Amino acid sequence: MRKAAVTTVSTVAGVILLLSLKPHQNPAPDMTASPPSSGTPGASPSPAPTGHRPTGGGASGTYTGSVINTSYGPVQVSVTLSHGRITAVRALRTPSDRPRSQQIAADAVPRLTQEALSAQSAHIDAVSGATYTSEGYARSLQSALDRAGV
Repeated sequence: MRKAAVTTVSTVAGVILLLSLKPHQNPAPDMTASPPSSGTPGASPSPAPTGHRPTGGGASGTYTGSVINTSYGPVQVSVTLSHGRITAVRALRTPSDRPRSQQIAADAVPRLTQEALSAQSAHIDAVSGATYTSEGYARSLQSALDRAGV
């Protein structure tokens, strides 16, 4: 009986230890939004929102999201709203430094755009095989929606 209790305690401790470990990530910038600095090559400041808020309805216009730096490159989108409804999402920047990154983005972005149009929000499912691009897309979209006040 004592041996079974020790085995159970050891197993539980091992499971807790495994669950507390974080997945391995490169020290490269992950999914944090960072405002571009003037010393960063290729970085440009996000344009100010071009939309307006009509009285009696939601926001209308085009709003640019933050640049989200991922392990595979920056992601940035703009969203077009009409009376608070998402009518278009356009990818302004996607990972493109490697052919494989370009291929993944070319496949994922149209699917993410369709998800955003269907969901009418940034709460969208990630595209399998494009986790970082999906996360960057959703975070940039959310920042654009925040700027629009929706």
